[in-house]
Amino acid sequence: MKLYTLIIPAFFYHASSSAQVAQPNEANTVGDTGIERITVTATRSNTDLLAVTSNLSTIDHDAIKLVEHEHINQIMVRVPGGWISRGNGQEHLTAIRSPVLTGAGGCGAFFIAQDGISLRAPGFCNANQLMDANTEQAERIEVLSGPASTLYGTNAVHGVINVLTPDPLTENYSDLGLVVGPHQYYRADGSFTSQYENHGFMLYGNIASDGGYKDDSGFEQQKLNFIHQYQADKTTIKSVMAYTNLAQETAGYIEGEEAYKDEDLKRSNPNPEAFRNNQSFRAYSRIQYAIDDDTFASITPYFRWADTEFLQHYLPWKSLEENDQMSVGFQSQLEKSFNNINVLLGFDTDLTRGGLQETQDEPFSPSIPQGEHYNYTVDATIYAPFVEATWFATEKLHINAGLRFEDTTYDYHNKLSDGSACAAHIENCRFSRPASQKVNYQEVSNQVGFNYRITTQNTVYGQFSNGYRAPQATELFRLQDGQVIADLDTENIESIELGIRGNTLNLFYDMNVFSMDKDNFIFQDTNRQNISDGETSHQGIEFSLNYQLPKNFYANVNGTFAEHKYQSSVSLSNTDIKGNYIDTAPETMGSMQLGWRDEQNNQLEVEWVHLGEYFVDPENTAKYSGHNLLNLRARFNVNNQLSVSARLLNVTNADYAERADYSFGNYRYFVGEPRSLFISMRYMFN
Repeated sequence: MKLYTLIIPAFFYHASSSAQVAQPNEANTVGDTGIERITVTATRSNTDLLAVTSNLSTIDHDAIKLVEHEHINQIMVRVPGGWISRGNGQEHLTAIRSPVLTGAGGCGAFFIAQDGISLRAPGFCNANQLMDANTEQAERIEVLSGPASTLYGTNAVHGVINVLTPDPLTENYSDLGLVVGPHQYYRADGSFTSQYENHGFMLYGNIASDGGYKDDSGFEQQKLNFIHQYQADKTTIKSVMAYTNLAQETAGYIEGEEAYKDEDLKRSNPNPEAFRNNQSFRAYSRIQYAIDDDTFASITPYFRWADTEFLQHYLPWKSLEENDQMSVGFQSQLEKSFNNINVLLGFDTDLTRGGLQETQDEPFSPSIPQGEHYNYTVDATIYAPFVEATWFATEKLHINAGLRFEDTTYDYHNKLSDGSACAAHIENCRFSRPASQKVNYQEVSNQVGFNYRITTQNTVYGQFSNGYRAPQATELFRLQDGQVIADLDTENIESIELGIRGNTLNLFYDMNVFSMDKDNFIFQDTNRQNISDGETSHQGIEFSLNYQLPKNFYANVNGTFAEHKYQSSVSLSNTDIKGNYIDTAPETMGSMQLGWRDEQNNQLEVEWVHLGEYFVDPENTAKYSGHNLLNLRARFNVNNQLSVSARLLNVTNADYAERADYSFGNYRYFVGEPRSLFISMRYMFN
């Protein structure tokens, strides 16, 4: 798919449109007062959506409360170009303008944050790390697609997911909610808000339990958040503490071509022994001070901790992994306006100690021995100054540019013997432990963008940007098959995008085309060596349309058409795969919601979710055919305090796979759940 073939239809659409506001409760939407919605993720400061020089999708609080997702996948279908692939329980993998990425690259390519602070330490990500955030009770979720390393640093390669917490100074309510569903599912949640003079306090959280659709599966999960906010004439302080706990019995893949259609296999669990235990805690305070009318400073010191233990059920030898991390750091910035130029100066730092231990209880083979495979700690330090400037060239045109330098150092300490984990006489040992060492990476990222107002409510925007990620600790120090050092480069991506956004009568629209090229793609080759000589390309169209129809009806549509290809002869296969489609990368994805909502917030909605076909192997010989799902949602207010809602998911009872895979010579699937009915009640105290 050539870039010029993508640009023409996007601008042809705008040429056939006219101009004003849309109904705002879905991805890429705006607030009730129109398109001038304040956003933070695209700029790290308060900016209205119309002025942003890049794409930005927003899922607001109303949509989150209507969907009441049991899994983050269910709400993220409303983001164009995004797919949070659902595993079992709360497990997931992420795709934003990318294939579904696995391993360390499955999380290292995305900056996933709460209030702009990464959920996991850079270099120590977890593919399932969105489970650490209380997305179920978020104020909103903002998604920036494409690289954003100038503002966020390492890991902001394919995109940013930022979960924003509520504001207790403006949210003056307390409530209790209960959700029940099939397979002994329930979730209880609540919030308590109090305001006193210039102070706001909010305590909120939820408890969930799921017996599991699959045999010997299910989870228990708890999330608790506390917020204190203080606001005076020149000073605002927002302090947040967040804790999560997950105890999960994990069901593994089922195997065999189209096994997800087999009634005898769909609920089976080949790995009844699998589990995942995860705990996390974060605390931070964002202190903002207005020095004068044109100068603003902020500093955000933070602390994070996480501890995870799980059985690697997807490997034949089923070893146990235990990893932990503890970090301190801060984000700081100074924003100053000079006539028609606005300058943002910042400095970020992160100090982390992380550890990993892998153990196998039972013998498997001489080259995959019983006992400890790895046991190490890594002390990581990151320092990053950055600058961004916006020039308001005319009343209609503004141009911005940014630059960031980042220094990353890993100080690795091996607690076991160096080299092979096997007995001395065993050749081709699966596990290799590098000697203790220090590794340093230095990277520079930049971006240039523009925003031009065609009319007061319609803009054209564009941006060139690049992103990077330093190798993750596991890619550097968890080696195999005799590799004694991983001489890995930093992954880099270059992106160009061009879009148009605005209001036309009762329609809000945002459409963009993008083209990205990634170098030094890190992967494990056919010899199980970690190398970084891969090249890939990613290009496509994204769109979001939100239309307010007569008589309180609305329609929302989002989608993406994209191609993701290998651009080098990557040794992921014994055949040359240059030019092949990347596996687990659908060309088409999207969703549509048609609904009705009255002035009392009673609401009905039907949702269609589409996932196109995709190859499941690099050779492009095996394929999943894709699926379409239909969901129904309803919410009604019994009185001013009590509301009830219902959600019927997978109305047509379609057989489908949440994710298809091909490994060890066989098809593997995470099975999608059949038709399911969830009932909710919510009581508002004020």
